[in-house]
Amino acid sequence: MSATFKALSALLCYPSETLQAAIAEIRALVAAEGQIAPAVLAELEGFCAFIEQADLIDLQEHYVALFDRSRQLSLHLFEHVHGESRDRGQALVDLAALYEQGGLERVGNELPDYLPLFLEYLSTRPLDEAQSLLAETLQILAALEERLRARDSGYATVLRAIRSAAGDQSLPTVAVNLASDLLAELDAEWAEPPVLFGPDAAACEGAGATVASVPLPAVPRRARQT
Repeated sequence: MSATFKALSALLCYPSETLQAAIAEIRALVAAEGQIAPAVLAELEGFCAFIEQADLIDLQEHYVALFDRSRQLSLHLFEHVHGESRDRGQALVDLAALYEQGGLERVGNELPDYLPLFLEYLSTRPLDEAQSLLAETLQILAALEERLRARDSGYATVLRAIRSAAGDQSLPTVAVNLASDLLAELDAEWAEPPVLFGPDAAACEGAGATVASVPLPAVPRRARQT
């Protein structure tokens, strides 16, 4: 099992005081496992320092502007392959079944293809199995990284770290284009009203399972408004 995947999952959740307080633990876990290439790890260290020190409201606004307002940056993996087609439904069912077979009990109503949830599942699996499963998503992860870097977002570093942890040898960014035309057309339909932050924000549904061997706290994430 890999604490690195659990740590990277936390970094992709909605920013909170809990996350900021856990940054030192996250950095220590990732560095200790040595699963991320040194150059990428140095970049990730910088991002962690930024998360730890930045104003929380600013972080939350940046997160929402990225991940909750554009399908091109959606953290739901199958969004980038299937869009809203029927194929996505079957893929979600298959992924949920995989989680159940692996003993991961989902809490909340987050879809199985939510990247932080997928990473949490990987953290419970043997490393070779986890890397093999993650390898199937590398094109999507590379596309997300490319789009985040185009927006000058430090979250691109987390995507690069995930690829490195998966053993991706094609770093730096690979130029890919996954369903971008479809997603661009749907962006306007996905726009949300202004977001209110505060103690009522929902817990991070992507970190729903408890992994006893990885003592990172659950990290809050704002529930999408409909």
